[in-house]
Amino acid sequence: MRVVIAEDQALLREGLVALLREKGIDVVAQAEDGAGLLRIVAGHKPDLAIVDVRLPPSFTDEGVRAALEARARMPGLGILILSQYVEPVYTAELLESGGDGGIGYLLKERVGDVKAFVGAVERVAAGGTALDREVVAELVRSRDPGGGDGALAALTPREREVLGLMAEGRTNTAIARQLVVTPGAVEKHISNIFAKLDLPATDEDHRRVLAVLTFLRDG
Repeated sequence: MRVVIAEDQALLREGLVALLREKGIDVVAQAEDGAGLLRIVAGHKPDLAIVDVRLPPSFTDEGVRAALEARARMPGLGILILSQYVEPVYTAELLESGGDGGIGYLLKERVGDVKAFVGAVERVAAGGTALDREVVAELVRSRDPGGGDGALAALTPREREVLGLMAEGRTNTAIARQLVVTPGAVEKHISNIFAKLDLPATDEDHRRVLAVLTFLRDG
């Protein structure tokens, strides 16, 4: 796995580099701004870019803009956004950007949970999703639980809850533990979700990603 990092805070950037390299992940280049991100992506063709949402000079949305441009130039690039705050609109923009790469959005405070953070890096680099639980909660709050006419309307409240936990990147075992149910019950819920969303019978990892994308895109 080849990773690049775009982060203007030198201390955090070096900390990320050290953490990932200690776990055997190849950090091939670093940048401090959006223009630098585009240069290192073009030069190194990484599997994943870890990007601060706010970069110089204005510290508004330069990071996510550069990430979107990098993804447009390299559709298979995985993007893991790090942010100080919950800003679900940026997740939506990444989803609409197309491409085959994975998508992640984590609060910076989650980096302290090394195991979970490295798991998120690996998942997004492999084409999956890793969304902060607060981002998922905000997305859920922004939708009418009653459904509407979207693809999610057929899901039960429990199935929506399972799908939200899938969006965080949780395994079946972790979902079962969170909901205090058996792993078999979780598997049944997920099977129902796949059927109701009419997802193709490919491998389960791919179907999980498709289900999560439906969850995030369907208003």
